[in-house]
Amino acid sequence: MKKYLILFAVILATALSANAQINVYKGTSTFSGDIICNLSNGKVYEGTSSFSGNVICNVKGNTIYEGTSTFSGNVLYTVSEGKVYKGTSTFSGNIAFTIKDNKVYKGTSTFSGDVLATIRCGKVYKGTSSFSGDILFTIDGSVTTEEFVAIWMAVIN
Repeated sequence: MKKYLILFAVILATALSANAQINVYKGTSTFSGDIICNLSNGKVYEGTSSFSGNVICNVKGNTIYEGTSTFSGNVLYTVSEGKVYKGTSTFSGNIAFTIKDNKVYKGTSTFSGDVLATIRCGKVYKGTSSFSGDILFTIDGSVTTEEFVAIWMAVIN
């Protein structure tokens, strides 16, 4: 019986963590009034909402779609090997930004002068800064590269 209870607890914990909501806060805040958006089940919602009408974008595989759509005409970004392409293209001329070594770079660059943001311990800093005053936003959980791109799009655009 004890074995079944432990198995049930593990399954329940896994199920709950799979549906966990990840909040994104302004700057260094973790105050509920400073939530910019949240990520739940691959969807980025405005503020604290979980209403389908407030979905900014959603992630399916390596693709970020506008709103709740999964139609190819509503693809915002496609992510491949750290490169973030506009729309469905994987042409190098359509690279919006590159994510490498916890840094977001302009276009195809990986030059230190082209760093848009640095990601460190759930905090996203402006440029190469590590100064707390330069924190753009804070993510309160682990996200995939594709989920980060969706959050970036929701917060920065």
